[in-house]
Amino acid sequence: MNRVKWQLLFAALGALIGYQWSHVVGQGFRELLAPVMQIGPLGGETLWIMGVFAGLLYFGGIWVAEWTARKLRRWEEWLGTLPFPDLSGGIIGLIMGLLISLLLLPALTKVAWIGGMLTLGVTLVLGYSGFRIGYTKQAELFALAPGRSGGKEEGEAPPHPREHKILDTSVIIDGRIADICKTGFIEGTLVIPEFVLEELQHIADSSDLLKRNRGRRGLDILNKIQKELDVKVLIYEGDFDEISEVDSKLVKLAKLLQGKVITNDFNLNKVCELQGVSVLNINDLANAVKPVVLPGEEIVAQVIKDGKEHGQGVAYLDDGTMIVVEGGRDFIGATIEVLVTSVLQTSAGRMIFAKPKLLEKAQ
Repeated sequence: MNRVKWQLLFAALGALIGYQWSHVVGQGFRELLAPVMQIGPLGGETLWIMGVFAGLLYFGGIWVAEWTARKLRRWEEWLGTLPFPDLSGGIIGLIMGLLISLLLLPALTKVAWIGGMLTLGVTLVLGYSGFRIGYTKQAELFALAPGRSGGKEEGEAPPHPREHKILDTSVIIDGRIADICKTGFIEGTLVIPEFVLEELQHIADSSDLLKRNRGRRGLDILNKIQKELDVKVLIYEGDFDEISEVDSKLVKLAKLLQGKVITNDFNLNKVCELQGVSVLNINDLANAVKPVVLPGEEIVAQVIKDGKEHGQGVAYLDDGTMIVVEGGRDFIGATIEVLVTSVLQTSAGRMIFAKPKLLEKAQ
């Protein structure tokens, strides 16, 4: 059924509602204008009220229906991603909210002529609130079940937090996420959106050799995570058709699932922070676990090339940290002991300045 037919159907429904409410609406209109002028029943009052309601639903009904359908579709997608205990807790909360609204029903129906609308509104609010409370407090709800003591049975381990970690394209191609998962530092469920898989597939099919290799590497990393590692993986099949950018879709999905985005993309990191979405940056983790080097310590390093300044040499630690060796040009190709003079932390990473220990002794 096309849009025009739906609008005509809503118009007919509006006319029917106007016919049924014509007496109440007409009386209310006259009472509203009573302080200003005395108006009696108008000729054809029922017809013009039917026309007003038909017009309102003709133009506004289709918009409300489309908006409701979008909300219901997102709600259905969100419910499909919930673990069973969370969903059970939400259903219990929903039932409790509806029972409370049922107790309030006799009092609400007596509130003048808006009693019916008030009852519907209170029922919806209490039902939704009950579901949200039950969903967030499901651990406490199940802790009250018979046979439970302090939220767990004797000898049972405390429940682990069920948190969704959403992977973006860059962190999959990077590959370090597989090694991190292997160590067991990542808890919860790894969520791989279908639109990220499509982007990876597009990169893997690229005519550019470098892009093609990067895309295939990303697909290999996903296969490794799914088949070789003891990590729970969820392929999220939903999409956000109204959003074109993959980064924006990731932020939207993180809000929907109340999860965290795992990335090494600087721009996506900033967008997530601005949107109030929790983000785990692999680069931040890599910088955090680098060994701490303090001025005065000795390091064994191989000088491999010239530095920017005269007489400087450049060496690297195993983790890629650059060491600028003053007077190190004469030691290019040699492995020497250097003495750390200072450490500089920049946005690009950490940089160490040092002097050859042999020169330090000579002084």
